[in-house]
Amino acid sequence: MAIKVQQADFELGAEVAKLRAEAPGAGAVVAFVGLVRDMDGERAISALELEHYPEMTEHMLVGIVAEANTRWELAAVHLLHRVGRLEAQEQIVLVAVASAHRHDAFAACEFIMDYLKTRAPFWKKEHGSEAPDWVQQRSGDRAAASRWEDGEA
Repeated sequence: MAIKVQQADFELGAEVAKLRAEAPGAGAVVAFVGLVRDMDGERAISALELEHYPEMTEHMLVGIVAEANTRWELAAVHLLHRVGRLEAQEQIVLVAVASAHRHDAFAACEFIMDYLKTRAPFWKKEHGSEAPDWVQQRSGDRAAASRWEDGEA
């Protein structure tokens, strides 16, 4: 398990190679890369500024990954989230999961991302064509995370 919060960008291929090295017997690797949107509805976005409280954030990320490990048989997980000012279309997050089977890898990756969006304490401010604006949690993100609690997924 590797969990990192950093300002620096990451290289997807290198991160997946590290994950695979930790899980030589895995039969599946699923990776999700989130990007900074350049639009929020009709509003143009030029950058996203992310703040966090390091100890709180890292504790929450460890808990999310630990919960995923209790739900699915995972060989390795890498979670990397960037902070600071990121320009539109820059990489913001990587969730990569290795498992013996694809179902566990896909489900765990989606679960981690859903919980990351709703439980991890990151504060985001969008910069764009209008005054900077703090991002509020989206109802769609809450609905996606709630399905894991309801046992649907």
